[in-house]
Amino acid sequence: MDMDMDTAPDSATGAGASAAHDPSHDGDDPASPRGQWTAYLARCLHTRADTEDFDVEAAALYRKHPLPPAVIADVFFRPQPTNHIMLDPRIPSYLHALTKRDIVDTPSILAGLYRYSTSQIYCADDPSQAPALRWASSYGTEENLFYRLSKEVRQENGIKNMGEALGICVHVARWMTMFAKASAAFAQDVMAQLQNTARDEMEAARAIFVLLLLAVFEDPLVLRGLSRRAGKDVRRALSESLTSFIPSIVQNAAPIASRLEQFRAETLASFEPVDKAKKEVPSMEIDDLESSMALDSIVIPELPISNSRAGLYIFLNASLVGRPLLDDDVLFNYLHNRYQGDIQTTTIDLILASFDVLANAVFRNEGQKTGHLLRSYLINKLPLLLATLANSMFAPLTPQYCITRALAQVDTNAFPTLSAMFDDTNHNNTLTDGVRQDFCFACCLHGLIPESSIEGLLGEITYQSLPQDGRQVKETLVERCIAEPERIQELVHQVDNMDGNVGAVCQALIEMIGRLCTDKETMSLKLLCSQLAKKPLSLDVMLLFGKPATILLPLCELLDNWRYDEDQGEYQPVYEEFGAILLLVLAFVYRYNLTPLDLGIRSTQSFVAKLQYQGQLSRPMDELNDSEKAHLDGWIQGLFDTEAKGLGDELMSSCPPQDFYLLVSTLFQNIILALATQYLNEESLKTGIEYLVDPFLLPSLVVAIKYMSDQLWVESRPDQKAVITILQLILLEKKGSDEAQTMLSAVLNIVAKPLEHSLRSYQRQDPKCQEIEPLLNAIRHNIRLSRRTAGAGHNELEAWTSTNNGGLAASVRQTIQSFVQWSLQPGINMIPTSYTHRQLLAAHRILGARRLLQIILDEVKQQEDPSSSSVMYDVATALICAPDATNAPLPPVMSLLVDHNNPVVTPQRQISLRESLKYEAEDFKMIQKTDPVLAEHVVRLYLRVEAQLMMPQPAEAMLQGELALDLDDNAAAAAALAAAQGDGLVTGDGNLDLNLGNAGGELGLGGDGGASGALDFGADDDIFGNIGDMGANGNAADLLEGWDGMDMS
Repeated sequence: MDMDMDTAPDSATGAGASAAHDPSHDGDDPASPRGQWTAYLARCLHTRADTEDFDVEAAALYRKHPLPPAVIADVFFRPQPTNHIMLDPRIPSYLHALTKRDIVDTPSILAGLYRYSTSQIYCADDPSQAPALRWASSYGTEENLFYRLSKEVRQENGIKNMGEALGICVHVARWMTMFAKASAAFAQDVMAQLQNTARDEMEAARAIFVLLLLAVFEDPLVLRGLSRRAGKDVRRALSESLTSFIPSIVQNAAPIASRLEQFRAETLASFEPVDKAKKEVPSMEIDDLESSMALDSIVIPELPISNSRAGLYIFLNASLVGRPLLDDDVLFNYLHNRYQGDIQTTTIDLILASFDVLANAVFRNEGQKTGHLLRSYLINKLPLLLATLANSMFAPLTPQYCITRALAQVDTNAFPTLSAMFDDTNHNNTLTDGVRQDFCFACCLHGLIPESSIEGLLGEITYQSLPQDGRQVKETLVERCIAEPERIQELVHQVDNMDGNVGAVCQALIEMIGRLCTDKETMSLKLLCSQLAKKPLSLDVMLLFGKPATILLPLCELLDNWRYDEDQGEYQPVYEEFGAILLLVLAFVYRYNLTPLDLGIRSTQSFVAKLQYQGQLSRPMDELNDSEKAHLDGWIQGLFDTEAKGLGDELMSSCPPQDFYLLVSTLFQNIILALATQYLNEESLKTGIEYLVDPFLLPSLVVAIKYMSDQLWVESRPDQKAVITILQLILLEKKGSDEAQTMLSAVLNIVAKPLEHSLRSYQRQDPKCQEIEPLLNAIRHNIRLSRRTAGAGHNELEAWTSTNNGGLAASVRQTIQSFVQWSLQPGINMIPTSYTHRQLLAAHRILGARRLLQIILDEVKQQEDPSSSSVMYDVATALICAPDATNAPLPPVMSLLVDHNNPVVTPQRQISLRESLKYEAEDFKMIQKTDPVLAEHVVRLYLRVEAQLMMPQPAEAMLQGELALDLDDNAAAAAALAAAQGDGLVTGDGNLDLNLGNAGGELGLGGDGGASGALDFGADDDIFGNIGDMGANGNAADLLEGWDGMDMS
């Protein structure tokens, strides 16, 4: 950027010169709070402090010298005496860290950026009167920050309250006016006295500002604030600024200009009082009171709402689309609220919906990856659920009657009879062959039907029989494993069975993991964990019967507290045991995009938490302490010095496994640098890789390959070439024992997806490169097993966003209409509506909760026929009630368990559909003034949703509240955890009720875990970078294509 301030008459001496004489700068006394912040920022910029260090130190400084957000933001945006050209590129990262701690906010960032913007020169009628203190070229930073802010607002965590919403509107109005004046100045510059580069940069910043503008204008809090009487002046300011701003973008972005004009002419206008001359207008306080009155007390006409076939089908689809979320208590509570205690209908509909979900997966060609989980759910989990429901049945109702009624409605084309399976004219699918028969025998195993009735239910003779050992019980399996540890390996193989006994097997395995961790039986744990880590589909099945924290917290605590024995002899076996256990934890974490809180971790000092947050990041040498430097040097010498003795016990005894894994990314950074600069020859590299593919170090390749995948996104050709060379040795040489090759396959299952995305990115940079395709072929099998995060794939997104007349929004409308039509058909044996809940989750993330809710409400409003309207309400309710593993809230119990000295960062969440509907319902009085019919639909749908999701107060919690037990902090935390987990030992179903939520992905390139709403290049499906053009009816997020692949720091 060559632009400087010589284009303005006052800039001969530079903005930096005037900074010393700026009156507002006189308050920067070094001893004052502002002076402390100014000095701290200067020091950080001078030392190039990274964001993590800045975050910690800034929080401490804020506690000592608190200032209003606007003042702190002004310190960061003010041109420095030594720099008035452009903002330091680290400033946006620092501000992002301050925003997460609520030290600055969106209004203060917009205000500070506006005050010192380069465009200020165009706001004055006489350039000589323009503010002297401004940046010569601030457009790059403006582009960066507008993008960050638009993303935060779009994810509905950038605006905290209504006051902040109105403040943001005031600032965007000023920005619109300034951009309009700047555009006019460039348009009038017929002699090209202003630089063309400056014009291009201004227009680029303005384009991203438009994204922020659209996100703000679609935010629920903004719309609520503008609708209040207090928003009158803000509405006028927005209307005036839009009037001047829209013409400046109409040539380059006509559809966007049209949307902004619609907002100005319709949305803002609708907030104005109908009769402005009317004197008696209810006060703001009365409006607020009416809008927040108890929604339960509102009287609206009753509408009979049926339980459609689509409703439970949607709920089960959502529960099984990613990480399995079938918590028994939540499911039974939902079924009770939905069917109001009608056990017969509940049982029949649950069976039918379960078969529908599996049939849908087959018709959609979801493949073995999904089909294995759904089939295991139907055969191994569903009979257990039915057995629980059967406890509430009374004569003459029997489980056999319900199962018979349900199977009569199952589509025999999708689930053929035994004789049809041998018919050559039928094109049967292995996922559905024999499912009806397996389901019946599983029901018989659990005492739901007699064995003699199975042939009558199937309508033909069957040659199958019950399992030889009969029904398994968790307690018995655990006792056998304690007596004979080798039986544990047998249980691992039985997880994939389809005989109805897998629930007990999984519960026994989960308990054995906990027992082995408690007893520190690391050799047995190594065998168990290495077996499970190689079978990602078995992990899906285990989560049908236990939560991640139940399975993984004991393992994490063991890894965190791992210590060498005082009389430790050999250290390589210790590394091997540690690595095998860690490999299973990483398999769960990356497959389901779990956060430390999902694992039950409560402190950032945990090794596993550090590895998740920092493991894939290399560190510069000046950040390493003396011990870490010595360890790093030892590993480099041991791996690559062919004249040395190799890796010995001396190195591993001084470097515990935890320290080694936290150094892996830094180690590979040095390897890549040495290879790129030819300090490391090929022979030495091969020697080092041979060590790394040995089982005792092989799990470290998860971290290493993840780091190298990130490096491929950075356009540094020597480093990229070095990464390709290392990957060729790991993936194509296939050296090592059979055990090593099996473990390498488990490692590749974990990293295959982010590695694939990185390789394809490099292939696009260098299309002639012939080295990429063999690497992609080497991981092709692993890619299918890599992730289950409920995110949408490229092909799905492209199909949905290319839907005619509206893109993604139109595809959601079509899906809703298909649900209604399917549920209205009276016939049986109908193919279920083709559906994946990934579509709704993608729409939620791209369009936002409010826009998606509006689509659902529009469909509800359009149904005028009573019968179809009844079904439509049930479909809409099911979509809003559907669980979401990517955006689940944390339970209140977690506040008791967090280490307050080193708390784990709570992931940020998007506003859910349920919360968005609640906001709309609270404003029903305002909606009623303009659209009484919509207001009625909103309230009726809200009451229906709340009724279905209402959770009863646990009897144990009420009892403890009445007894007022006097527990110390540790006892209280233990009691809370025990209550949430059902004591973690023997429970009715083996499930622990500690739903820790999930969110997440980091914002870095190729990130895998982190806050909800981040666009994750590492997931099999969370890629929105190539969504494509959604057209005029699309959403502002559609225009973000490609931005998430940029390093904004």
